[in-house]
Amino acid sequence: MDDQNRNVIIALVISFAILFGFQLVQSRFAPPPKPKPEQHQTQAQKTAPAQGHGQAPAPSAGGEAAKPLAQVIAEQPRVKIVTPRIKGSINLVGAQLDDLTLRDYRETVDPKSPDIVLLAPDGTAHPYYADFGWVGPKDGSVKLPDDKTRWTASAQELTPEQPVDLTWDNGQGLRFVRHYAVDDNYMFTVTQTVENQSGHPVSVANFGRIVRVGEPPVSKTYLLHEGPIAVLNGILHDGGWFAQPDRYNYADVKKAPVRDTSIGGWLGFTDKFWLTALIPPQQEKVVTEIRFNGEGHREVYQADYTGAFQTVAPNGKVSSADRIFAGAKEVHLLDRYESQLGIPRFDRAIDFGLFYWITKPIFLTLDFFYQQIGNFGVAIMLLTVLIKLIFFPLANKSYRAMAKMKTMQPEIQKLKERFGEDKARLNQETMALYKRVGANPMAGCLPIFIQIPVFYSLYKVLYVTIEMRHQPFFGWIHDLSAPDPTSFVNLFGLLPFTPPHISFLMIGLWPIIMGCTQFLQQKLSPQSMDPMQAKMMMLLPIVFTYMLSQFAAGLVIYWSWNNLLSIAQQWVILRRATAAPATA
Repeated sequence: MDDQNRNVIIALVISFAILFGFQLVQSRFAPPPKPKPEQHQTQAQKTAPAQGHGQAPAPSAGGEAAKPLAQVIAEQPRVKIVTPRIKGSINLVGAQLDDLTLRDYRETVDPKSPDIVLLAPDGTAHPYYADFGWVGPKDGSVKLPDDKTRWTASAQELTPEQPVDLTWDNGQGLRFVRHYAVDDNYMFTVTQTVENQSGHPVSVANFGRIVRVGEPPVSKTYLLHEGPIAVLNGILHDGGWFAQPDRYNYADVKKAPVRDTSIGGWLGFTDKFWLTALIPPQQEKVVTEIRFNGEGHREVYQADYTGAFQTVAPNGKVSSADRIFAGAKEVHLLDRYESQLGIPRFDRAIDFGLFYWITKPIFLTLDFFYQQIGNFGVAIMLLTVLIKLIFFPLANKSYRAMAKMKTMQPEIQKLKERFGEDKARLNQETMALYKRVGANPMAGCLPIFIQIPVFYSLYKVLYVTIEMRHQPFFGWIHDLSAPDPTSFVNLFGLLPFTPPHISFLMIGLWPIIMGCTQFLQQKLSPQSMDPMQAKMMMLLPIVFTYMLSQFAAGLVIYWSWNNLLSIAQQWVILRRATAAPATA
């Protein structure tokens, strides 16, 4: 039975290693997920526009050679955008939101590195922009603004205190107005109005679109979804393992467009930390589409929605209030927009994963500690203490069982010497011994089993939440979401050279601390009498040290501190058990 207990523990540990080691291996070797067999038929069926709705136009083909961002901006008439958190401009040609830089975030941990550029105009190396408008009858009888239209602005600067109106007259009795407003964060509200002075009714339907030219580099891991994303009719659509039948990722959109119908919702493109999302009026029925256009010299992805046709009576007008979010995926900010603006499941733009009900509470707890202390590394340590307190009764019971098992090792060895050739009798006598002293060999699995979902959820938090990005700890850890940057090869920076960035060489001090604490914890646990199993268990701290060296430093700090707390708890329990040893 001792062997059985040891095998169960080994199986749990190996499962744990597979769970977190998989994402490292598959990032190099695994191909992108294949679409389901019925996918193309389903998508093709959805390609036809819904009755009563038009279709948002595709962008112009382009063709000019890419120019620097500053040059393109200088060549076009624009309205400046100035808020506490973003800067940029709206292009008056096409009324496109195509120039946006985030003031609070930089490309690297270096405070002098460039700010994050989120949106860029057509004509640059990687155009990424959004706009709104109207579609009319298919016969083209209504002259509508397009991406070549030159608008007139009511002011030269858009701020949270000063909205801007863009106007254009089609010369046929229709006047178009786009009222741009922005809050202190990342939400734009665009109210479109069509005024009809033509003397006859006109039918139009509102649309919004995001255009992204070129496929951006994405994380090659199933741990995180990057690409097209939507919440339609309350259902999250993304490219994850448990995605809806319509796969919202770049690879599948290339094969066939994804079209759907929804009451409200939102859709757009998500990156690891950034989001650009269209938010139609939440009470209106819209047709949404994610599509790809690979014609010409460039690849264009487009996310759009189109509302129902409305009739603008003579001397009348119609309006549509649309929104677009373009910024950082901050948890509390997305929660606030979800609550205040009624945007369904907006926080799911952050890939909290299948264990959302664990992952998000862990983040909220960490953030609470951070607000009190100002250091996410210390917050992780406090979270560890809190988790230990929550599971203290279970862990305490488990460690007591392990302590009994350790004190019983001499008795078990005697039984093996007496009945080594008779396995059935050995198991019978061993079970009788366990029952006599009240030991449960399976209880030793609990500490490992309990920590797996918590460890995974903390890993997700460190990996996907922007709040953890570039957050320092103490000493050499300047980014808790990145691996420990030191290496044992140059004695953690004491020797004046930089080792080659090879995984088995980049094992820093914190992973080694973690390995040492795991070794000490293992020494306090019951040891297998089987020499082969004992050697396997001795190798596990080395395996885990290497594996976790490639993980976020915050995760390694959590595991090291958790091990130290467990060692203290086990030592106290083992000492008490040794003072009153079990008798056979």
